[in-house]
Amino acid sequence: MSKKKDKQTTSETEIPTPADKEILDETEEKDGKKPKKLKGKFYDKELKRLQIELVKLQEWIKHRGMKVVVLFEGRDAAGKGGVIKRISQRMNPRVCRVVALGTPTEREKTQWYFQRYSAHLPAAGEMVLFDRSWYNRAGVERVMDFCTDEEYRDFLHTCPEFERMLIRSGIILIKYWFSVSNEEQERRFHDRIHDPTKRWKLSPMDLESRRRWQEYSKAKDAMMAYTDTKQSPWYVVNADSKKRARLNCIRHLLKRIPYKDLTPDPIQLPRRPSDKGYVRPPITEQTFVPDFYG
Repeated sequence: MSKKKDKQTTSETEIPTPADKEILDETEEKDGKKPKKLKGKFYDKELKRLQIELVKLQEWIKHRGMKVVVLFEGRDAAGKGGVIKRISQRMNPRVCRVVALGTPTEREKTQWYFQRYSAHLPAAGEMVLFDRSWYNRAGVERVMDFCTDEEYRDFLHTCPEFERMLIRSGIILIKYWFSVSNEEQERRFHDRIHDPTKRWKLSPMDLESRRRWQEYSKAKDAMMAYTDTKQSPWYVVNADSKKRARLNCIRHLLKRIPYKDLTPDPIQLPRRPSDKGYVRPPITEQTFVPDFYG
């Protein structure tokens, strides 16, 4: 299939954003007041536009054989899963994978700490989104005493070197921290308690994190002090507004990876040959799902 010439290059300072003026009108503070709530119609329109750009990015990653890793960290109920879902929603799962590891097995506990994460790193032409990552050691493991002081200190010193190794190997590493206020987290927890479709999101560990809010704050500050490096910086997303956080994060991600538009020329469907000479079996021989909503 022929491809058009590169249509547009996206860089750190330039990205096709026809709605930028509208974004400012919707979100900027007026006379010191909080930004206005995003309108649903505007959010849907802007999300769709950004997702089209994500598909273009996906094709560029595949075309150039790039290896991309994006980490999503933050407090419980900060909205990490929501933005990951919107990023991957329209993308090819063979190119964009989501990794959300559970509790390590007894065998994994005996491995080199980074080993079970390394197994999920991308090959050429792949993008991996980590819903929590090796930074579990600096967060939940530290606060809940799931690791020793020695293991924790070793992580803080070796993590920057591990990430430098990834970058030297050709991996593009992008780290996001989703920041949510105490009041907003409590509101979201109550929402989960009363919504049957969200109750599974609220684990005993989440409830314990509410009690240890200050300990998590200290752990986060220490983590940033050691791992917010020039080569691999943290990007903090204000996540008190879920919709605004999703748009801001996706737009920032698009700006972090220069890409070109490889949208192919318009495609014409080939004509289907006739079924002459072929008799299909009776449709009554097939078992159908009941058309309950028909």
